[in-house]
Amino acid sequence: MPKTRDPLRLIIKWLLEGTRGGPMRGRILQVLRERPMNINQLAKTLNINYKTVMHHIEILEEHGLVRKLARGYGAPYTLTATAEDYWELIEEALKNLGLSEG
Repeated sequence: MPKTRDPLRLIIKWLLEGTRGGPMRGRILQVLRERPMNINQLAKTLNINYKTVMHHIEILEEHGLVRKLARGYGAPYTLTATAEDYWELIEEALKNLGLSEG
């Protein structure tokens, strides 16, 4: 796992634990870790509004945790190598939010 003083650690903790939308972003990351999905598939899987998913995906993409696998409408998103590298930290945040066992 990357260094403790790494600024990205603080950003991930804030994105997941420090904001009102953190739990939803955590759920999105969990689902995308299982398999790539597009916005519509995520909305159906998580039983939430399409625009809500889009909002959270944009935030996660802006911070380098998810990326689009192709261009255009309906393209799936997946975790980035950065998200995979920091998965232990993400998992810790998910546990703190009550979204993960262990």
